[in-house]
Amino acid sequence: MGSYRMCMCFTRKFRITEAEPPIDVKEAFAKYAERGTHMTAEQLQRFLVEVQGDGKGDGGACVADAEKLLEQVLKSRHHIAKFTRHTLTLDDFHHYLFNPDLNRPINDKVHHDMKAPLSNYFIYTGHNSYLTGNQLSSDCSDRPIIKALQRGVRAVELDIWPNSTKDDVNVLHGRTLTTPVELLKCLRSIKENAFSASPYPVIITLEDHLTPDLQAKVAKMITDTFGDMLFCPQCECLQEFPSPDDLKYKIIISTKPPKEYLKAKSKDTKNNSDEDEWGKEPSDLTADQEDEDKSDSDSSEYNDVDDQECPSEASDYRRLIAIHARKPKGGLKEALKVEANKVRRLSLSEQSLEKATESHGTDVVRFTQKNVLRIYPKGTRFNSSNYKPLVGWMHGAQMVAFNMQGYGRALWLMHGMFRSNGGCGYVKKPDFLMNVGPNDRVFDPREKLPAKKTLRVKVYMGDGWHLDFKQTHFDLYSPPDFYCRVGIAGVRADQIMKKTKTKEDNWTPVWGEEFKFPLTVPELALLRVEVHEYDMSEKDDFAGQTCLPVSELKTGIRAVPLFDRKGEKLRSVRLLMRFDFV
Repeated sequence: MGSYRMCMCFTRKFRITEAEPPIDVKEAFAKYAERGTHMTAEQLQRFLVEVQGDGKGDGGACVADAEKLLEQVLKSRHHIAKFTRHTLTLDDFHHYLFNPDLNRPINDKVHHDMKAPLSNYFIYTGHNSYLTGNQLSSDCSDRPIIKALQRGVRAVELDIWPNSTKDDVNVLHGRTLTTPVELLKCLRSIKENAFSASPYPVIITLEDHLTPDLQAKVAKMITDTFGDMLFCPQCECLQEFPSPDDLKYKIIISTKPPKEYLKAKSKDTKNNSDEDEWGKEPSDLTADQEDEDKSDSDSSEYNDVDDQECPSEASDYRRLIAIHARKPKGGLKEALKVEANKVRRLSLSEQSLEKATESHGTDVVRFTQKNVLRIYPKGTRFNSSNYKPLVGWMHGAQMVAFNMQGYGRALWLMHGMFRSNGGCGYVKKPDFLMNVGPNDRVFDPREKLPAKKTLRVKVYMGDGWHLDFKQTHFDLYSPPDFYCRVGIAGVRADQIMKKTKTKEDNWTPVWGEEFKFPLTVPELALLRVEVHEYDMSEKDDFAGQTCLPVSELKTGIRAVPLFDRKGEKLRSVRLLMRFDFV
């Protein structure tokens, strides 16, 4: 029982009651319990196979699985160690379906082929991974690195600079007011946390602003810190990247080979406007058509002099570099050239990528079939905001680098993509991005395609807000008025958002609405779900979100947990939804 004070003169009472199971749940129970009041393990197994699709493939649900699940449901619902009955009532059945721990919306195991070269995978990648906040004045720390690794991020970026006395190395965002952190501290934190969320390799991309003697010092630091964990290739240039499986529990260094040191030139920068507090719609996140910001840490301070003799102090440093990053002279066409006997990494800013895809889209796809392409945010994103990740992914870019502290809709898409494949940080690229057809033809993202399949989504109901939020969080005087936005992020033709009706004065909204989404490229589609609370006089309140890879969705009736703006899972808030492909 709760209450709201109205007009300072009387109190409005309300009772939070559990909503009834939706009609589809009641009908499923009646059908599979054969019109009885209890469902046996055998009957539950039939439901799992026929409605939930758990019978597909080799790992289909058997009666033993159903018995184990039934026991878990009874234990979680009734908190009793031993049971006299081994059947489910309708309420037990509904409780199971609405429990995200027992009825997940996506596969939580690694199930992609992990034996292909690294270039065949999208890799969970951070940008300026050491920053705690904005790009200009926030603290540098190892804490964001630890957090990213624990979330499953597999590529972290460190900008390394000489300290003030030029005898040691700091990590900081150069030519800004960011306070430095020692490189050694960052390396040790990476070692301790690298494989806390995933056994697959961690790539450290170094933006190197060091003299040869300090490069030698860094080589010793890296070798002493990581030891046998370090992957050091036998040859100077790899002809093909090893696979994630080959590199389990390994640390990989990626940077430009040592070159002649040049003094940096600072450049004035200007601020950009603030955005909506949870970010613009991904379709609105267009890159400015300006020249690449040369003050960005990703631009080189060195002459491209690969043919020059490497200073002897830096030769140990050079040997540690497993993925060579290069900025070839010449235009974009030259930069995207695929070399027969060597692989490399190329970095492009988000604007450079957009320009490249306008004129050389298929060249970008062809380049990424063998080489690694890293995309980084434009230099004017001082507030650590992010950009549209789909542009990079649909052209095969493996390392779409994001500001992991730049909370908002773009980052929610990144979180969604890397929920794929058990959250291990490596997602196998769809075959169409790797295939080469007649006349050396590759996938062209600009081509208009027919719909391959249609995703049907039903939003039944939501619950848990009354447990996670104060009674007055959404509205001082009455229960909340929730509505749900559901849609697709993906290639341009597939992008859309729809919304349910608003359910007034209800902590447990029941919508029961169905939506259909035709998909031309389902392999890259992400299902977006947001819940908001309607506010007549002010901006609607945010009440939770999630983003799920369409290719990983489990069909049938599923419990979908929601997350806060920062991508942290809300303790109790979840939706009951149904997914089918038609």
